[in-house]
Amino acid sequence: MNTKTLLGGTALALFATAAMAQDGGLLVLDYPGFELPEYHTAYLEKHGAEPTFSFFGDEEEAFQKIRSGFQADVAHICAGSVTKWVESGILDEWDTDLIEAYDTLDSDLTGTDVAATDGVYFIPTDFGSTAIAYNPEDVPAEDVASLQVFKDPKYQGRMSLPDNVDDAYALAYLATGVDNWTEATDEQFEAASQWLRDVHPNLRTYWTDPAELAQLMASGEIQISWAWNETYPTMVDEGRPIGFQRTATEGSSLWLCGYVNLKDGQGVEENAYDYLNAMLAPASAIPLLENGFGTANKAALTSEITQEQLVAAGLEEIDVPVLAQLPMSNEMRERQAETFELIKAGF
Repeated sequence: MNTKTLLGGTALALFATAAMAQDGGLLVLDYPGFELPEYHTAYLEKHGAEPTFSFFGDEEEAFQKIRSGFQADVAHICAGSVTKWVESGILDEWDTDLIEAYDTLDSDLTGTDVAATDGVYFIPTDFGSTAIAYNPEDVPAEDVASLQVFKDPKYQGRMSLPDNVDDAYALAYLATGVDNWTEATDEQFEAASQWLRDVHPNLRTYWTDPAELAQLMASGEIQISWAWNETYPTMVDEGRPIGFQRTATEGSSLWLCGYVNLKDGQGVEENAYDYLNAMLAPASAIPLLENGFGTANKAALTSEITQEQLVAAGLEEIDVPVLAQLPMSNEMRERQAETFELIKAGF
């Protein structure tokens, strides 16, 4: 992750005096990197201290940590996990009247409000795109005009997919003609799984984080990969050759993440809302974008960020199918996870 900072004025003075201070009134369970203070300057300005953070490597680890008795107040998860967390009974609803940007949220940037359930358990805060990253010095643009490039034997051993079940199946569904996985049939699931099996022998590796992928591509070891958009500006900044193909014939995907309100948290409830409001504030839009993330607050996205900046980050609107990685049934997600592990093992 690119961790450039954008600090100034009052915020900078506060960071200088309180950067290491932690607020015992809020414990955030999060991915590493989201503790950056510029993502929630309003919280620091109000409380004079950072929330306390605890980190996880993936959402299953976070889920099991909570189920084992760990008491955090809020957790940062992505939309594909929401159904599982809701059905587990570990969440409280959010009071949307206390969320300042609620009416201006663009929940998945394709028109579907993933927060609309019997109660609102998930508030989106950040999004990104996943598409084909490639080395334009060695890979002609026409070769990545279709997602079927991952089956091309010409690039065998020089391609990679993310070691992430949601991203892998987003690719496979798109490649087999499905752009809404919430309605996928058994036949469509089997077709997507077979596509991943067919692609597996062409891969050199499954990457686990964007920094690893950037190194693999910079070294020339990987020429083509299904990648998060943050890899694109990172490599551009480093002067590395990189293309980001979001408009392949079959389309590309959007992932969406946000925060859930944990039922057994011991902190101050008001602080959870202060944190969420700070994450969604206009002041957070540019710092998030500089690290590869779009804000889910559409009003902030349009007021703080130019179209040129969106294009540079790989987040502009596109005119091809887009698979939004929305919540799916827990049964389907578990089925995908089990099958993906078998595929990676060669079965």
